[in-house]
Amino acid sequence: MMLSYSAAFFHGRCTMSVRITWLGHASVLISSQEKSIYIDPWKVEPTSPKADIILVTHDHFDHYSEEDIRLLSTDATRVVCPVEVTLATDRIAPGMTRSITGVSIQAIPAYNLDKEFHPRENNWVGYVVEISGTTIYHTGDTDRIPEMKGMEVDVLLLPVGGTYTMDARQASEVLQDLKASHVIPIHFGDIVGSIEDAQAFSAQCPVAVHILNEGGSFSLD
Repeated sequence: MMLSYSAAFFHGRCTMSVRITWLGHASVLISSQEKSIYIDPWKVEPTSPKADIILVTHDHFDHYSEEDIRLLSTDATRVVCPVEVTLATDRIAPGMTRSITGVSIQAIPAYNLDKEFHPRENNWVGYVVEISGTTIYHTGDTDRIPEMKGMEVDVLLLPVGGTYTMDARQASEVLQDLKASHVIPIHFGDIVGSIEDAQAFSAQCPVAVHILNEGGSFSLD
């Protein structure tokens, strides 16, 4: 099903506790009482909880890791990806919404405007995940793009490291286009970017910013 990127669609009301754990780089674990959802798991710990759902934004090595997906998967794990890869159980494309084991997942375009690393025609994505009444937007590897305008989410996971994605200044400007109650900077500290980029973003961002240590969590009750 194809949907427009309307603000009304995205913004929910948090009804149960949801925890977001930054695992380093662009890797995130979203967990509730019943679900464990990973986005772009990479270099995860062997003792990490098994995944109900794994969302892959694109097939660069630091976002699609077969080693990590195998480590986290059970026979019931659903692996969602916008490209044809070996371990995907579900394909998704920009603008498409899927309901998987009671979790609403919408794919949002993710691409570069002034770089060549993530071409729009590749149809790579970010994800809006709605779980327990909470909406979480992981943008994937992207610049500030028109499709973000008018969105409303509870938590925004935004790259700030530059080079391959937007930098701290560009990331702060995203908040002119969409509404978010909380922002967690990602895509820094490994390969590209540093804590200083996250701090520079926080200084320019008009909403609450949570800079997490690797393995650190932020909870919404």
